[in-house]
Amino acid sequence: MASSILVVDDDDAHRSMLRTMLRSWGFTVEEATDGDEAVERVRERAFDAVLSDVRMARMDGIHALKAMLEYNPALPVVLMTAYSSVETAVDALRLGAYDYLVKPLDFDLLRETLEQAIERSQHSVENRELRRQLTEAASSQEIIGRSDQLKRMLGFIETVAPTEATVLITGESGTGKELVARALHTASARADKPLVTVNCAALTETLLESELFGHEKGAFTGADRRREGRFVQANGGTLFLDEIGEMPLQLQAKLLRALQQGEIQRVGSDVPITVDVRVIAATNRNLLREAQEKRFREDLFFRLNVISIEVPALRQRGDDIPLLAAYFLQRFAERNRKSIKGFSPQALDSMRRYRWPGNVRELENAVERAVILCCGDLVTPAELPDTVAQAPEPVEAPDTAEAISLAGMALEDVERLAIEDTMRQTGDNKSEAARRLGITRATLHNKLRKYGLEQD
Repeated sequence: MASSILVVDDDDAHRSMLRTMLRSWGFTVEEATDGDEAVERVRERAFDAVLSDVRMARMDGIHALKAMLEYNPALPVVLMTAYSSVETAVDALRLGAYDYLVKPLDFDLLRETLEQAIERSQHSVENRELRRQLTEAASSQEIIGRSDQLKRMLGFIETVAPTEATVLITGESGTGKELVARALHTASARADKPLVTVNCAALTETLLESELFGHEKGAFTGADRRREGRFVQANGGTLFLDEIGEMPLQLQAKLLRALQQGEIQRVGSDVPITVDVRVIAATNRNLLREAQEKRFREDLFFRLNVISIEVPALRQRGDDIPLLAAYFLQRFAERNRKSIKGFSPQALDSMRRYRWPGNVRELENAVERAVILCCGDLVTPAELPDTVAQAPEPVEAPDTAEAISLAGMALEDVERLAIEDTMRQTGDNKSEAARRLGITRATLHNKLRKYGLEQD
């Protein structure tokens, strides 16, 4: 849609010339012959910018500026002035005018000024809308986003949270699996009890066993006193086992027994302790494949996988990128005592194009870096990591039927092409890809593995 300009000038010939010029540049133009009429027009409809003369017979440009900005503070107003009125125009900048141009007008500068004013205004509106959405989202939940994929996941969380079911959260690294676990706990009947987190990849087997189940004094070197484990600490609440796929096999057997019997034993003790704990586990691995290849206990996998929640990758929820970026910007700007208002349109565009292999965690780090480096009001591509700032334009996949002759191809090759193309079109959304291909999600997983297309 073409941007709309209100031209305000009591000189009919000059106004007519500006109308012709602006329309030739692709703007839609409306006119007012003085400040009074301009204020009325601004109150009647929304303009993208106003181009106004300063000296007019009735209400002049300065008084019109005050009235227009009082009604719409975000409206960019560009003033035209003669050399003798430059001092007045400078005063107008202090009142909120976007810029002033000296007559006779430099038309290249006029066009550039109007385009920049409109871009800045539209960007300002976008940033305000992001802040409004951010405030609304943050007030209701920790998981920030409004994409369809995220809404579906949140709806599933709302359904599952009140139950006592064990939940397995899957997804790539950096997608926010711990936030999902926290949301499940917060919406459960156990919300007033502890949520205890254990990172299974951060400890050796001996230390992890002690961390989970506790130990008796003297159970091993350095055990100078009895210690309660995380199961006991989480009693009545929720135990979140992050990176469960990294747990050693021998310890998996003890975890399975605890889940099945509701009992644990401290290291160095044979006395069972009854615990009431809901377990939520998370992994970025394909645990079914790990179980099939004997790297993870199959019986533990099925015990954990009562309910499965897949957290979508950031590239699958592109609509959430501006909102998440605004959330991190606000947090890091406050932390670093900077008054950054938002992102330039170019920076937002770069972030939307980038694929974010590190997901939300990578976006968070990129925004923190940008805030630290930013010296102005807006984050620009210059403050973003090069990989983000130089993200290429997305390449449309060719129509497979037109680009590739299927005649003579092996059926397996045709099937692989169909799966690759469908996965690409759905942004690697396996559920949607399976629906379009007319197969089950499990069948799609098997075929992705068969053709080497599965991502860990």
